[in-house]
Amino acid sequence: MTNTLDLKRSKDRKTTPSATPNGKVANVSNAFGLLSGRAYSCPAQTSACEKVCYAGRLEKVFTGFRKVMEHNYNAVKNASYDDLVSSLDAIIKDFIVESDKRKSAKVFRIHHDGDFFSNTYAQAWATVMKNNPAVTFWAYTRSFTPVCNVVADLADVPNLTLYLSVDSDNETYAKDVLVTFPRVRVATLTETATEGKTVMASLGRKVGGACPEVLGRIPLITNEGGACFSCGLCITGKADIRFASKGVV
Repeated sequence: MTNTLDLKRSKDRKTTPSATPNGKVANVSNAFGLLSGRAYSCPAQTSACEKVCYAGRLEKVFTGFRKVMEHNYNAVKNASYDDLVSSLDAIIKDFIVESDKRKSAKVFRIHHDGDFFSNTYAQAWATVMKNNPAVTFWAYTRSFTPVCNVVADLADVPNLTLYLSVDSDNETYAKDVLVTFPRVRVATLTETATEGKTVMASLGRKVGGACPEVLGRIPLITNEGGACFSCGLCITGKADIRFASKGVV
């Protein structure tokens, strides 16, 4: 398959499984993103998310980063299922080659920026992930509301850990989705990690873990890789996760 849409992977310091010897730069492009925001790839963006969106801030600060996200979004927004599968599969095949060259773990973050914006797009990703079982994927999504709901498209992908990104604005929708898809994971967004416990309880979930990087317990990146790779909780889907927008317990 060929990358006819010219999609571009990203080196993300938090998610990388391989870093430079000085522990400051990602060595592997193991992330893919799209331009964020309700007008672009985040149709189910909530007000709570919009207020603290780190990806949106990066787009404003780093023009080069924004250009890549914008390029990817413009390429996929009206693409056919076949073109999406071909191009997404091509970037994952390139990632596998790069990982083998670096002798790094094959873990891939879908949407370090942006979200699943349509069922066709999500279905294309599902096909690509199933076609590449050697890669472990993880993703967070707010696309589980009437505006856009892709959970059914992705919930049965064996090598994907899918998290519902839940906050006070979409909690009710999450409850309904979890009745049908109880094995899908939950990632809460509250001001403090403790407040996240309340949301988990309302969803009938266990407490889950608190993101250690957000709380300052582990560094963003070291010479052994990024925080997500070092922690491993979200990648493996061992438990639900709590994110604190204020970075405190």
